[in-house]
Amino acid sequence: MENDEILMIYGEDFKENTIRLLEEANLKERIVSEESRIGIKPNLVSPSEASWGATTHSEVVAGIIEYLQKYGYKNLVMLEGSWVGDKTGEAVTVCGFDQLSEKYGVPFLDMQKDTSSVKNCAGLELKICDQVETLDFLINVPVMKGHCQTKITCALKNMKGLIPNSEKRHFHAMGLHRPIAHLAVGIPQDFIVVDNICGDWDFEDGGNPVVMNRVMAAADPVLMDAWVCHEMGYEVKEVPYITMAAQLGAGCDDWQAAKLRKINFPEKEAILPHKRKIVELQDAVEEVESCSACYGYLIPALDRLKEEGLFSRLKEKICIGQGYRGKTGNLGIGNCTRKFSHSLSGCPPTEEQIYEFLKKYLEDEEHEV
Repeated sequence: MENDEILMIYGEDFKENTIRLLEEANLKERIVSEESRIGIKPNLVSPSEASWGATTHSEVVAGIIEYLQKYGYKNLVMLEGSWVGDKTGEAVTVCGFDQLSEKYGVPFLDMQKDTSSVKNCAGLELKICDQVETLDFLINVPVMKGHCQTKITCALKNMKGLIPNSEKRHFHAMGLHRPIAHLAVGIPQDFIVVDNICGDWDFEDGGNPVVMNRVMAAADPVLMDAWVCHEMGYEVKEVPYITMAAQLGAGCDDWQAAKLRKINFPEKEAILPHKRKIVELQDAVEEVESCSACYGYLIPALDRLKEEGLFSRLKEKICIGQGYRGKTGNLGIGNCTRKFSHSLSGCPPTEEQIYEFLKKYLEDEEHEV
């Protein structure tokens, strides 16, 4: 497999398809030694089943492990840290990775419990979990899906799971795109296996899966993300961290340079969404440096209000994010807006709590009128 290739395989036998994909990519030729410590990094953003469209299917990782063990690689670990507000251990259980660990004898390392160290990442100092530095080879297993703040998330953004929670909050204070780009240099990815089975094209936390039943492989994370932008209907320039990462030398941001190689073809083409739910909902939010979990729970809550015909009653912006700490206002979500007249506490509050809070607020406002 060449560095500018993207391999694809279709079908519902996700484990066997992943094995076949890695055979086609000849992954073993990229790994220096059988003694190499190999890290496998899924996306377990929250404790939700993979069918929901947010997390990596355990069958894909099972395929990776079986392939590696077949060729004598025994020093394997899985590692991940869920987003702020959820516990990695719960996601590991819900998504079946505890069973993988037991079946294959591959430990799962919780990055929320790991120590971290500051590393110079192409001129930007970032905290990175210490276990990352013990790896000889890193296989990234992201989900191809949408994101409330960055439009898409795939290979590059998935590396956020390898930094401590404090640094995740810091990323949002820095504006997300710049630190994600620099992290691409700080944590080089050796190989990418993309779970494109049923990722949600609207929400990072899932709920609206787009079934494609496809697994992909790539060697260039920047090229992979650039191609995902095109596939999901965005211009690469709409996701700034991709070109920023390319400028730092992490890969190629020209999706047209990708050489697509399909191992097989789907029995029928997937039905792709023509528009994003998130676009209209974002207009109701005034976001300044908000964390992914807090913002990620707000948008689906607004979507529920819209489905019930309540969203149209909202006549003002909802404030959210670290930029509102110590400030006053009327309507806010999260601890950062605690000085607002109407504020929901939590770091982050859950989707259900946000939904109930806003529903009551809108109903109270209507009664006052």
